[in-house]
Amino acid sequence: MGNPNHDDAVQNNKSFQLSIWKRLFPFTKPYRGLLLLIIFTNIMISVVDVSLPLFQRYAVDHFIEQNTLSGFKPFIAMYLVAIVVQILNFVFYTLSAMKVEMRMGRDLKKACFTHLQTLSFSYYNVTPVGYILARVMSDTNKIAAITAWDLIDILWALSYVTFTFISMAVLNLKLALLVMIIVPVIAVLTTYFQKKILHWNRKVRSINSRITGAYNEGIMGAKTSKTLVIEDRNTQEFAELTEEMQSASVRAAALNAVYIPLVMLASSAATAIVLVIGGNRVLENAMLVGTLSAFTTYAVSIFEPIQQMARVLANIIAVQPNIERVMELLDKKPNIVDSPEVIAKYGDSFEPKTENWEPIKGDIEFDDVSFKYPDGEEEVLSHFSLKIPAGTNVAIVGETGAGKSTLVNLACRFFEPTSGRILIDGKDYRERSQLWLHSRLGYVLQNPHLFSGTVMENIRYGRLDATDEEVKEAAKAVSADTVVEHLENGYDSDVGEGGDKLSTGEKQLISFARAVLADPAIFVLDEATSSIDTQTEQLIQNATLRLLEGRTSFLIAHRLSTIRQADLILVVKDGKIVEQGKHEELLKKGGYYHDLYSKQFQEEEHARVLNV
Repeated sequence: MGNPNHDDAVQNNKSFQLSIWKRLFPFTKPYRGLLLLIIFTNIMISVVDVSLPLFQRYAVDHFIEQNTLSGFKPFIAMYLVAIVVQILNFVFYTLSAMKVEMRMGRDLKKACFTHLQTLSFSYYNVTPVGYILARVMSDTNKIAAITAWDLIDILWALSYVTFTFISMAVLNLKLALLVMIIVPVIAVLTTYFQKKILHWNRKVRSINSRITGAYNEGIMGAKTSKTLVIEDRNTQEFAELTEEMQSASVRAAALNAVYIPLVMLASSAATAIVLVIGGNRVLENAMLVGTLSAFTTYAVSIFEPIQQMARVLANIIAVQPNIERVMELLDKKPNIVDSPEVIAKYGDSFEPKTENWEPIKGDIEFDDVSFKYPDGEEEVLSHFSLKIPAGTNVAIVGETGAGKSTLVNLACRFFEPTSGRILIDGKDYRERSQLWLHSRLGYVLQNPHLFSGTVMENIRYGRLDATDEEVKEAAKAVSADTVVEHLENGYDSDVGEGGDKLSTGEKQLISFARAVLADPAIFVLDEATSSIDTQTEQLIQNATLRLLEGRTSFLIAHRLSTIRQADLILVVKDGKIVEQGKHEELLKKGGYYHDLYSKQFQEEEHARVLNV
């Protein structure tokens, strides 16, 4: 799992590592042509940049010094050609780099999103959504941008420095060597200060992220803060964060305040060397004024690409952890994988071979099943066996955190047994594809999720080829049509992001309709009525009984009064099934179920009396 502070520490301590960048080769391969064009145009840009002072030298020596305009038109024509070539190179470079950035970013996002679809339920169970979003959005953007722009900028800088030194050496080797003496000084200064500045800038970004988080929590949790009377503590913690950021920002600014004048001093020293020595040679008629003018331009401009190389290298090193995090996501293996034989027959999630899918009746058997979670050491189930005939209504009850969802997750193959088998219609479900089973599941969660879009679209997710009439019938079957009646645009009403325009109960009814439309062989209701008021719950009770008829179903129950008609009740405590049977049988035993039921009945009765 990602730790932002750890990531910053990694960025601060790593040097350039080619092995990390090699992981990007498959994503750059489709754009080799564009990358070659980017490289070519960058080299051409540096060639033209180096040639411009030579035009300046020619103009001074032939027009200004000679006090004539003879040959001025061809000179202007050549100069304009150089400018047009420069402009065209910039255009092609910018367009190509933008295409590489956008397309590579798209490919990385698509690869991450596609891979996320293959990961097991357990991955999402332990990985924060924010961590995944950061990998798919922020990290991929940084990688694409630095590949398309910064890596090539180093090539331009190297080309410019090389061609500039060659030009100076051709004009005057001794003076060129004197100017180049300053280059190592600039390189050392830049390397030292850029490392320090980068360190403090990263620290500023890190603290800024913490400030944003604190600010968000302060707003979202304002009501809780006021009821707990902790405003003073929140203000103090926020003040400490802002003080820390102010201190780090000042350190970064102070380093810049020292670095920039030092570079300017070195650059001025180079210019002074050129002017003093070159000026004397001009006075001695050993050097032309135009040559001195070109040398001065080269001396001033040669240090910018050196600084740029240092900045780009720092950025390249800084983005390495982003590459590592994206590749770590792409390298993540799902805990549940279909065998090659199963994939060959049934297909996978992206290319299903539905013609080979057998129908599901709904017989489920736990055959000597033991199970422990991937990140756990203790067995949650141990040598558990149970036969559930098709059409059986199974209720699973227990206190919060008792492990009620484990059995359902195993039956739905969100997890697989550590040992033993689970059979669907008499066959080990690992001998068939995950999609074969999941496509015949109807799952209504305690906290329903709706997708952005209309009510009609959300219900139709249950079966994409359903007609409008079938969608409306599904809604009517679970009384979700009562929700639609109160919406301004009916079934075409937008539910908002995550369904935030609807109440929890309304979202629950729509998710019920979606599950019904799918016409599943196996139904799972995960405390599906816990967020619905008593009146609405009563509306769907009868519909639910009718819909579950003939289907194998699991009801993870919060209100025990809702499962009295279940064919089988499994009572879970501390991850173990401690009792099983029908409602009346379990009450007569006077065991754990009896205690749970009596306690809840008394609580509900007490609440009813208070509301009267």
